[in-house]
Amino acid sequence: MIPRYLVDFSLDDIPSVRTDVMVIGGGIAGLFTSIKAAADRRVLLVTKTALLESNTRYAQGGIAAVISEDDSPEYHRQDTLSAGAGLCNVEAVDILVHEGPNGVRDLISMGTQFDQENGEFALTQEGAHSQRRILHANGDATGYEIVRALSEQAINHENIEVWQDHFVIDLITHQGECCGALVQRPDGQRVYVQASATVLCTGGAGQMYRYTTNPEIATCDGIAMAYRAGAKVRDMEFVQFHPTSLCYPGAPRFLISEAVRGEGAVLRNIRGERFMQHYHPLQELAPRDIVARAIVSEMEKTKSTFVYLDITHESDEWIKHRFPNIYEFCLKYGLDLTSDWIPVAPAAHYMMGGVRTDTFGQTTLPRLYACGEVSSTGVHGANRLASNSLSEAIVFGRRIVESIRRLKPLPDATPKLKIDFRRTEPPKQAIIEKRLKLQKIMLRHVGLKRDAAGLEKGHQELQRQLSIYDHGLSRREEFEFANLLNCALLTTHAAMLREESRGGHYREDFPERNDRQWLKHILFHRDEGILEESVDVVGIQ
Repeated sequence: MIPRYLVDFSLDDIPSVRTDVMVIGGGIAGLFTSIKAAADRRVLLVTKTALLESNTRYAQGGIAAVISEDDSPEYHRQDTLSAGAGLCNVEAVDILVHEGPNGVRDLISMGTQFDQENGEFALTQEGAHSQRRILHANGDATGYEIVRALSEQAINHENIEVWQDHFVIDLITHQGECCGALVQRPDGQRVYVQASATVLCTGGAGQMYRYTTNPEIATCDGIAMAYRAGAKVRDMEFVQFHPTSLCYPGAPRFLISEAVRGEGAVLRNIRGERFMQHYHPLQELAPRDIVARAIVSEMEKTKSTFVYLDITHESDEWIKHRFPNIYEFCLKYGLDLTSDWIPVAPAAHYMMGGVRTDTFGQTTLPRLYACGEVSSTGVHGANRLASNSLSEAIVFGRRIVESIRRLKPLPDATPKLKIDFRRTEPPKQAIIEKRLKLQKIMLRHVGLKRDAAGLEKGHQELQRQLSIYDHGLSRREEFEFANLLNCALLTTHAAMLREESRGGHYREDFPERNDRQWLKHILFHRDEGILEESVDVVGIQ
């Protein structure tokens, strides 16, 4: 139903370029991995838009690492495992919490400037963290500061070539290995990039949903490409909805950072009543899935489309200093963070699942690696702990480069590959309409609360869009929609299969967590179909 390749082509008829390492995506994972690999390899970094445009750029809260003497890797480990609701890979979590501090030191050496107070790092606390361990930059602009520093390093590195505004259509495989990718240049010309190692750093899947904190480019391209190429994809049912995105007429679903609640903000329903004490002992600092569902429950009770986030008890000067970007953004829409309660509602934010990897970022397809949100390392389990995503990217980016250095070079021969299904007719319906329809299906049937009837209906409606793969696709938005549909079908199918509630996956018809039956992962493989994996499995099988 979903073809191996999205377009027709012949490798004999298109130009080819050869490199040691191809990195796809320019967020923290792509930039950091490129810089590390470029120490002794030629790196080609490919981004589908401008280099600075990525999910990382919009990360506000910060990066979690054990820095304080009052903290310890064991505390960080326990917080991560608790949030992950039983599905974390313990080995991967141990690696994250122990290697995270060195990763932060790498970022600093590359020019990232984290906020300090009295000569020490200014650490904050976020939801479900037991300690203050979140480093931030320029108040609430951590992601932008990291991307700024790393992109300067990458652009000026003699071993890194950057292709901006290039779209990677599909991974090329030969004799069971990934040997590069088919890339479309801005002028529409296609080129085959041969690489000894290919690293997916393509980010998440927020654009599957009508309301998301993610930018327009978060179209799950890497997950879809890897699935089509024969890599295993895992945990696709676990989608994290951020509890507090701005919900105001005329304004985008702008992220209101977890750190705002970490610094003492409270949630109120439209009657002005605090409510989190009815849902969890940690109240506003409960794990994200619990806070998000509590907000939806309050919205349903009060027949409202939002709740309020209130930090007005803090001083004006402190709020403007700690959250300058959130303050300025809200002010553009007539909302003053220092004096107004801010209307918020949940929005799709993070994909816990992705391309299954081992603890060195290696996927089940040789020579293909995945890093960052596109990957499923096992760190996040069923629900990511706040600010662990940036840590994961640098920790596993370093380990990917270690693994790449052990690889033998790719053989010189170009695969004799010709794909010819005579797909020439362009899609009949406007892609923007098809994309909006998909997003509404996912919001309605595969959102924060799910049930069998809705999931089945959603799956049927998504399958009606499968004809897109029979058409001649040529534009970025067409490729993106094909990838969104691929991942939406996987997410919906996984949600149908998992008949329990756990972490970011909540079934109203199966509201309880069921460890006896469901303490396991659901995987999809293009040829092998649906697979299961127990949580104690470590490494690639």
